[in-house]
Parts: sequence; structure tokens; C-alpha cells
Amino acid sequence: MGIDDLVSKAKGALQGHEEQAKDALDRAAGVVKSRTDDGTDAKVDEVVEKAKDFLDQQKKH
Repeated sequence: MGIDDLVSKAKGALQGHEEQAKDALDRAAGVVKSRTDDGTDAKVDEVVEKAKDFLDQQKKH
């Protein structure tokens, strides 16, 4: 199984569940932010927003 197969399976698993994935990203970000110093919060938020944007783009395809 190659990386393309894994990507395809991941996309298939997320299809139709984008909002649940976004909620999970928010919960994970909260955990990370609670365990790191405040200086990390902005970077965590940036990464989460990029991940959510990626999910939105995949939803359109």
C-alpha cells in the first residue's frame, strides 16, 4: 500500500464528515494549547485554520 492509497482512503473516510473533523481539530487544539505555553497558541490556531481550509477544499472536489 503506497502513500497514494493512504491519502485516498483518508479522503474517503472524511467525505461527508468534514464538520466532525473540524470539531476534532478544535478539541485537539484546545488540548495542545492547555499543555503548552501561551506563545504557542497563535501557531496552533494557524495550523488548525490551514487544516480546516484544506478540508473545505476537499469538500469542493
